[in-house]
Amino acid sequence: MTTVMPQSELVRKAAQYIEECLKEGKPLPVLLDEAGMRFNLSPRDAEMLRDLFTASGKTE
Repeated sequence: MTTVMPQSELVRKAAQYIEECLKEGKPLPVLLDEAGMRFNLSPRDAEMLRDLFTASGKTE
């Protein structure tokens, strides 16, 4: 049986995933693409995450 998760929870989990992977030294553009596919994010959600991490200075 499939569990339906609210979109906001998916975005939160994607942000956590990106944060953890940035610590490993992976580039942000690659992580944004991976998170978008892994968490089935809309283009708007992916753009919001990109803006969030770019504004916080975490571009590495």
